[in-house]
Amino acid sequence: MVAARVNDLLPELDPFVHAVQARRPDDGTWCEAWTVRDVLVHQTGNAEELARVLAAHMAGAPVETRGFDREVPYRALSDSELWSAFTVRCEQLVDVAEAAVHDLSPDTEVIWTGRVVKPAFFAEHMREELVLHRWDMTGDDSTAVQALTEPWMTEHSVKEVGPPLLRRGSAALELDADGSIEGRLRVPGTDDILVTADADGTSIRFTAPEGPATIESDAAVRTLLLWGRRPADPSRWHSDAGPENLRAVRTLLSGY
Repeated sequence: MVAARVNDLLPELDPFVHAVQARRPDDGTWCEAWTVRDVLVHQTGNAEELARVLAAHMAGAPVETRGFDREVPYRALSDSELWSAFTVRCEQLVDVAEAAVHDLSPDTEVIWTGRVVKPAFFAEHMREELVLHRWDMTGDDSTAVQALTEPWMTEHSVKEVGPPLLRRGSAALELDADGSIEGRLRVPGTDDILVTADADGTSIRFTAPEGPATIESDAAVRTLLLWGRRPADPSRWHSDAGPENLRAVRTLLSGY
């Protein structure tokens, strides 16, 4: 049982926990290489690393973000030990995030995975991870769709997560010096998300709707696409871009 203040800062924690507990640890997920237990291991490592990096910055001794090898110790735990570790790590993240509100300016620059983020990023990123990986277990249920539709989820996915995701997807395209792709992800009534890639790099940003969309969808689907996920019902997205352009954009948005 986590403290109320943990759920206050991480309101997506409780739905995530219920989704895990409703399944067997060895059940499969929409994240093709992971079972439910793997998802819980990943989230435990996320909470630990987010707290570790932010706490080190606050202590004046910044550390580099570790890779997914940070998850290895958790894989050796029993199921009950893993649950305890997950709870403790989430509580520690909340402790550090709450301290950062008091001790750091909101505009403080902190290094996370080689890029600059602000203190508010750390709790918000854990929230996004909880939403996304809950979907990996449940698919398109009403709780997942509602959470994925929230504007902050789109904002965080574009501004905080989009750049490293696109760099990974661009590597799979193997663009030559003259090669480039551009994609517009559209939700009616909102700004487009424009993604581009060429031999010099990638970009992702909000922009006013203009011309045809590469993919038009609801807001929840667009968030999934940014993370390289696919809704269970493919009729929730639409495209007239043609197979070649659509395949290139989907490769760029291949996610983790």
